[in-house]
Amino acid sequence: IRKKQNSVLCLGTAIGFLLPPVLVPNTPDDIDLMAHNISIMFYGTAIVSTLLFFLTGVVFEEKPKYPPSHSQALLQAMPPEDYSYKQSIINLIKNVPFVLLLISYGIMTGTFYSVSTLLNQMIVTHYEGEEVNAGRIGLTLVVAGMVGSIICGLWLDYTKTYKQTTLIVYILSFIGMVVFTFTLDLGYLIVVFVTGGVLGFFMTGYLPLGFEFAVEITYPESEGTSSGLLNASAQIFGIVFTLVQGKLTTDYSPRAGNLFLCAWLFVGIILTALIKSDLRRHNVNSGIMNMDVKAVSDDSFTLIILLHLNGWLLLN
Repeated sequence: IRKKQNSVLCLGTAIGFLLPPVLVPNTPDDIDLMAHNISIMFYGTAIVSTLLFFLTGVVFEEKPKYPPSHSQALLQAMPPEDYSYKQSIINLIKNVPFVLLLISYGIMTGTFYSVSTLLNQMIVTHYEGEEVNAGRIGLTLVVAGMVGSIICGLWLDYTKTYKQTTLIVYILSFIGMVVFTFTLDLGYLIVVFVTGGVLGFFMTGYLPLGFEFAVEITYPESEGTSSGLLNASAQIFGIVFTLVQGKLTTDYSPRAGNLFLCAWLFVGIILTALIKSDLRRHNVNSGIMNMDVKAVSDDSFTLIILLHLNGWLLLN
């Protein structure tokens, strides 16, 4: 499910790269026309967002009828009064591997946000008048990321090598960023298309890996809490990186801003390497924690959940 959500998110981002240059072409000689085009784009966005808001309220259910895994079945069996959001936050902050992942995830995702935001400025600096192609390069970056997120997610499901896969993808993202930085000003747009696609493949492919790894090392804490903290970290780093890279790009060059991001990605690699891989959720699903839980599989919704939670009874 998380891989599908990430793919849909990437699809929306791809549309965001593609449509604005088409809906709002560069017309510096006619400011009124530009303002009119911008208003049309904003009104269209408001209409679509409002429609999606109502569809979400009507179509979406609070939770699936049957838990999709042993670990989720156990969590649903816990009394709601035993859950404390404040205590969950405290537990996560005390979890050193999660804190390391929180920072490294923020660095990676913040870098992606910054590159995506300033991509047009970087392209136009070296390729004047190529605003439309800048949007297409952004589209290439995100579409390649959709493929990367699916492939990385499938590989993770198959191998369960959470830390190794996360670290390798992080290193490849760093290499992709370095290559993108030093090939941006070569004068060949096709090279930028290729390097941007490679960068997007690994950077966006990292997003579901970070979420899944966080759930593994923080179980039985709520997935919503850990995911919320990861998103908050990504937004904070994204804002800071965008401001700093934008300043460096304006005052010096796009290369200076990109090298700033490369340095932070290298720090993220070190932090990721220090994370202790404690696959708690995987251990529960494998039946290691003294419980016999039968959950309904994805292919069948006719079985009844049977919970024999000896460990849970002992805890209470």
